[in-house]
Amino acid sequence: MIYEFCTNTDPGLARGNNEDSVTFDDATRLGILADGMGGYNAGEIASGMATTFIKSELSRWLSEAGRNASAREVRRAMEICVDNANRSIFNAANSNPQYTGMGTTLVVGVFQDDRLLVGHIGDSRCYRLRGEEFTQITRDHSLLQEQIDAGLITPEQAATSLNKNLVTRALGVEESVPLEVNEHKVEVGDLYLMCSDGLSDMVDDASLAALLQSNVSLHDLAVQLIASANANGGRDNISVLLARAEPGSAKRGLISRLLGK
Repeated sequence: MIYEFCTNTDPGLARGNNEDSVTFDDATRLGILADGMGGYNAGEIASGMATTFIKSELSRWLSEAGRNASAREVRRAMEICVDNANRSIFNAANSNPQYTGMGTTLVVGVFQDDRLLVGHIGDSRCYRLRGEEFTQITRDHSLLQEQIDAGLITPEQAATSLNKNLVTRALGVEESVPLEVNEHKVEVGDLYLMCSDGLSDMVDDASLAALLQSNVSLHDLAVQLIASANANGGRDNISVLLARAEPGSAKRGLISRLLGK
């Protein structure tokens, strides 16, 4: 299995700055997206620290561990790197008055052949398109999701709620925060979308699914996703990370087997 990655980010139509941060490391099949919050420009500090720190530390570990690392080992590495990033952001927020209260949501994915380990904190999301089936594979850490789970409101009521941005878990706000990690089997042709709520709040799932099913390049798709969010109001920063699973060549597979990889 090989993967193609693409990212894009946009401030939207209502914000003067962009507090999102998104990056990937092609060599280790690592994707990271963060949506910062809090203070004057502090949100972009928090999200930038998160993506930079986690990419540096986790990609280094993945390079050294190789693609044969077990899911348990990858999960633990993700947890350690995210915990270290959390402490760095928390300490920066408590040592600089300008950064008081800053934090960030997070989605981080490690793709290993036919396996994806995705970890998240907050309400930035990861979706999967498999054939015509479009699924949200992360579950928001938010007040709205808790109300839905408790049966207090319906998903339809949540879509029009004024409390969309109230997260119950964020990176850098407290000394420790749990990273929710889930493992998913990847199939050839799968298309994964990580995004900040600037996209998911502006474009409903049916429209996202329709866009992802369009036969265009990942670059053009990322542009179309952001354009759609802006066309619907663009009330927040918008960031997307796309990853498509494609079959490896038979020749490459034979060489890998000969080398024991």
